[in-house]
Amino acid sequence: MNKPALILLTTLVLAPLAQLPAQNSAPTAQPIVDTIPEARDVARPGVITEFVDASDVTRGIFRVQETLPATAGLLTLLYPKWLPGNHSPSGPIPQLAGLKLTADGQVLPWRRDPVDVFAFHVEVPSKATSIEARFDFLAPTEAAQGRIVTTPDMLNLQWNAVVLYPAGHYARQITVEPSVKLPEGWKLAAALEIAGQSGATVQFKPVALDTLIDSPLFAGANVRVETLAPGVRLNIVADQPEQLAATEEQIQLHRHLVAQAAKLFGAQHFDHYDFLLALSDRQTGIGLEHHRCSENGVPANYFTEWKDAFTRRQLLPHEYTHSWNGKFRRPADLWTPDFRTPMQDTLLWVYEGQTQFWGIVLAARSGLLSKEQTLGSLASLAASLDRDAGRKWRPLEDTTHDPIISQRRPKGWLTWQRSEDYYNEGALIWLDADSLIRELSQGRRSLDDFARAFFGMKDGDWGELTYRFEDVVRTLNDIQPHDWAAFLHERVDTVSDHAPLAGFTRGGYRLVFTDTPTEWFKANEKARKVTDLSYSSGFVLGKEGEITEVVWDGPAFNAGLTVGSKLIAVNRRALDTDQLKAAIKARRSPLNLLVRTGDIYRTVELDYQGGLRYPKLEKTTPGPSRLDDLLAPKL
Repeated sequence: MNKPALILLTTLVLAPLAQLPAQNSAPTAQPIVDTIPEARDVARPGVITEFVDASDVTRGIFRVQETLPATAGLLTLLYPKWLPGNHSPSGPIPQLAGLKLTADGQVLPWRRDPVDVFAFHVEVPSKATSIEARFDFLAPTEAAQGRIVTTPDMLNLQWNAVVLYPAGHYARQITVEPSVKLPEGWKLAAALEIAGQSGATVQFKPVALDTLIDSPLFAGANVRVETLAPGVRLNIVADQPEQLAATEEQIQLHRHLVAQAAKLFGAQHFDHYDFLLALSDRQTGIGLEHHRCSENGVPANYFTEWKDAFTRRQLLPHEYTHSWNGKFRRPADLWTPDFRTPMQDTLLWVYEGQTQFWGIVLAARSGLLSKEQTLGSLASLAASLDRDAGRKWRPLEDTTHDPIISQRRPKGWLTWQRSEDYYNEGALIWLDADSLIRELSQGRRSLDDFARAFFGMKDGDWGELTYRFEDVVRTLNDIQPHDWAAFLHERVDTVSDHAPLAGFTRGGYRLVFTDTPTEWFKANEKARKVTDLSYSSGFVLGKEGEITEVVWDGPAFNAGLTVGSKLIAVNRRALDTDQLKAAIKARRSPLNLLVRTGDIYRTVELDYQGGLRYPKLEKTTPGPSRLDDLLAPKL
């Protein structure tokens, strides 16, 4: 065939195909099959024995040995995923290593679930009555890996990190008999009850799995225990023995905290309670609530530099309040039967927000913080919330999902993205509610009455009593009739240009700015190791000049500054923060800034003429005000 004829034939054959749409491959979705048994509220036979060798604190390796009663067939073991108090699926499964399952000495192959990687499937042999699980928990040895929980002088063992449990049962229906081996000579503190001790190994009495995971322990070479009230202990673990030197006056203030909480709530929901307090500059700090204890990690100078290092003194009041709010009373959609079922965080503005409120109030009422320090703290949190542009697009309720969305990872544009504002803005909402109750009742009632009615019921009950939004509204109306549903919806579910500051104005104060920082602001700058100019041009500097925060749409933002850059020089002179503040105070504008981002240097002109500005609460009424009454100790 000649070439023109071949071309013609090819054209005739391919022409119809060219008119058809392309037929690309298109797979069909495969169904996702959940093979993990659903949790049922029935008792699991037998007792799981759990032994943790936590003696290798230098390398932070916890060696775990579990014996689980089992019968023939498929068994699914779960590693705790959704952790109470974390409000997110943050179980540290990357640190689990070396898993080995055996039955009667026979190694059993296991398979990780491809959908839920916190689950492990194993076939139990026909004659086996139990299986043994061995694995290591590799605690972080530097901050980039996660929270550091072991040092040469102390450790913090959270049982959720070192346990596998059988699927198919409510956590309260699984019984565990735990034990732990510590370094020689160390002492421990925990809410668990000790059954016996052999050398460095401590055996605890059997408990339900949910109680075990709610009962972490602190241990160390330097330990001091103080009784704050019958059944309430302050357990202090320190890097160095001299850091345990709390004065009797300091301990007495912590006793006042327990006494003021008892007067506030009128009941307690624990048989005994242990404050676990770590004083350390090496172990990562923590604040985590539990029903009969709390994990509290503060800098090592908590007692020894008492006068100046006071910004962490709201921590213990906050975590103690959680025994009532969050542990005994818990949002219905946040309570889960096991540690696999997802939590729903929608009411965290009650769980955490009102706890933040009472933590601030109890710190003041107990004397842990002075009234002026407390007012400085309130001014700082109010000013930051009122400043942040993120509130213009993201309602407060949406921030309750932030522990799940961001997993508490750092954010570059925090003032625009928002974070877990349900803590501090929640506190302002409850301050607003308190002042309104006081106003409507002509001072006869307050949020104290709500706390007693909502959290103080069933004295001695340390189970969990769940609630919904409607229960909160109903109790508020029982205390003081008002359209509380509308009050809360307006503040929680809608966006707004400003923070809810009516609690201050109705309480006899107003938020103002001065050129002199409050005692709280200065101490907070020192604790954070920053120079905070967020109200005085809109950025925050770290100790080496690194820009750690830029306020969205503020002067620094509009000049082009960004988080992660480093300020090198101001007006052609090497950075000196005192000179920078002096220039801002003198309203010298524009400022010529030399900034380095990576290996790129650039000059930025900062046009700001507002001077130094620091938040402060200013009294607007003579004599005692509603806010003064709120912060005063109960007699």
